[in-house]
Amino acid sequence: MVLILELVSGGELFDFLAQKESLSEEEATEFIKQILSGVQYLHSKKIAHFDLKPENIMLLDNNIQRPRIKLIDFGLAHRIKDGVEFKNIFGTPEFVAPEIVNYEQLGLEADMWSIGVITYILLSGASPFLGDSKQETLANISAVNFEFDEEFFGSTSELAKSFIRQLLVKDTRKRLKIQDALNHPWIKTHEQPEDNSATVEVQTKVESQQLKTKRLKEYTIQSHSSMPPNNTYVNFERYANVLEDISLVEMGLEKVTQKRESLQDDVEALLSIYTEKEAWYKEESESIRQELSQVRYKFRKAEVLRKGLQEDLRTTDASLASIDSRYLTREAHLSSLRQELNAELRWLQEVMGSLNGEAGNKGFGSISALNNEVNEALKELLSRACGGDLHPQAQPDI
Repeated sequence: MVLILELVSGGELFDFLAQKESLSEEEATEFIKQILSGVQYLHSKKIAHFDLKPENIMLLDNNIQRPRIKLIDFGLAHRIKDGVEFKNIFGTPEFVAPEIVNYEQLGLEADMWSIGVITYILLSGASPFLGDSKQETLANISAVNFEFDEEFFGSTSELAKSFIRQLLVKDTRKRLKIQDALNHPWIKTHEQPEDNSATVEVQTKVESQQLKTKRLKEYTIQSHSSMPPNNTYVNFERYANVLEDISLVEMGLEKVTQKRESLQDDVEALLSIYTEKEAWYKEESESIRQELSQVRYKFRKAEVLRKGLQEDLRTTDASLASIDSRYLTREAHLSSLRQELNAELRWLQEVMGSLNGEAGNKGFGSISALNNEVNEALKELLSRACGGDLHPQAQPDI
């Protein structure tokens, strides 16, 4: 693809003005008005230039007394869309608006700030915010730290100062819009004069104020020697990248803060649950402790009973052993008595047997009956004496 562009052979505006011995406010106003007209066209298309500076203001032809101006270098231009956020760090530090330095929402207003800086330099030959370093320059812009030094603005009209003041406003809502700038009295004063005598008087007064171009020449030479071609600041671009990284870090920190707050809520909820559980555990622990105390008491009581039972068992065992010994002694005694009784019974049987024999021989029938009664009585006696277990051999047979 081949781009065919308009030939701009007149060079830069400031180079042209630096060659002049003097510059009237009327001439300066005409150049500013041409710049405003070009910017008005861009802004009508919702396009912001974002890099307005002397190096990007060219002349079509510098061989005529009042040449026409052309704006160049639209590398940073951007279409502004309603409702779409646009932030960036770019441009030349000396001419950028505070919202660019502070990485805020950008719009068409940034170009109006740059026009204010260009106007200040055009009328004084001094830069309003330029510091000894880029950082100092950016700090001056962010603080809107500028003044109209009498040395530079001693012959400048109040209308011109008013125009600059209304452009170099930090609040973009209060900064002059492009149409307001075109309608400013300082710009309107130098249009075709009307028959009004007051207007003619003001115009005559302004035209009589000639601006010395010596300082403008010095500024132009200094800017050309200290700035790279097209005024590209590598460090400023790096600064822009750093600010973008800082913005990302801030977003990350914001998310971390939200996460931390969420975690803190969770921790507080868990702590509340833990406190409730701890109170419940304490109650349960106290209840269990009391139950354990009762169990220990019952256990000690059971232990005492067990020891008592053991003692009773030992006593019972001793008693049983004594009874067993006594039983064995009695049993041995009874066995001895049984043997003696059996012997006596046998003897008695023998006596009774002999009596029966004699009675039979002599015919005593009553003796047999007596014998039976005695025999039964002896059996009963033996049965009682032996506990009902009469030895078969001990049973009398009379």
